[in-house]
Amino acid sequence: MGAQREDSVWIRRFHPAPESRARLICLPHAGGSASFFFPMSQTLSSSADVLCVQYPGRQDRRQDPLIENIDEYADAIAAELKPWLDLPVVFFGHSMGAVLAFEVTRRLEEADVEFSALALFASGRRAPSRYRDENVHRRDDDGVVREMKLLSGTDSRVLGNEEILRMAMPAIRGDYKAIEAYRSVPGAAVRSPITVLTGDNDPRTSLEEAEAWRSHTTGAFDIRVFPGGHFFLAGHQEPIMSLVAERLSGSRP
Repeated sequence: MGAQREDSVWIRRFHPAPESRARLICLPHAGGSASFFFPMSQTLSSSADVLCVQYPGRQDRRQDPLIENIDEYADAIAAELKPWLDLPVVFFGHSMGAVLAFEVTRRLEEADVEFSALALFASGRRAPSRYRDENVHRRDDDGVVREMKLLSGTDSRVLGNEEILRMAMPAIRGDYKAIEAYRSVPGAAVRSPITVLTGDNDPRTSLEEAEAWRSHTTGAFDIRVFPGGHFFLAGHQEPIMSLVAERLSGSRP
């Protein structure tokens, strides 16, 4: 099993920590890649074995067929993660990754997979039951780049090199198509505790929409509001890392 899971094209393990007592599974935003979570992996490698999910169509998976449907994404990721559930886990998903973390957890729970979910961090995303009429995936390339700039604000580190961004446009557009068409199953909820992280000036998630995550868990619920926009976590790494480390240790909100 060990060799098989190490060979997964979906998983990046930047700082292996085989002696850890918990595992952190990170899922990036639309258009994002596993390397977005490299700093978190580096910081928390003393607290957990950190796995970062690499979606198809970007970086070393640029030639892999794109996925443009959240259900297909969640099915594939859940299957890839099953060999890694031998330790208690914390899921951390940002934006589209928050929805995927929720849907992956829901699938694993409904399949009666034996695992211990310490927490699910839903960062920078409204609750699965809250919808907006959005169509970024139908815009031309300039329109998609404008959206990315809106979400990243003045933090160029988040946006990255615009030329590279345009090269990744098929993957970005496919992710937007997936998340904009997503509709959760009515009444969908997980047993895992949920901790919501949100920016107080996020143009894509209001405080009410973030609070609505409460109805999607039968476990404990906690919400933390930070100054900033959609990528608020870039400016608040220390408190967020500390909070994740607490959950990894088994502390509850």
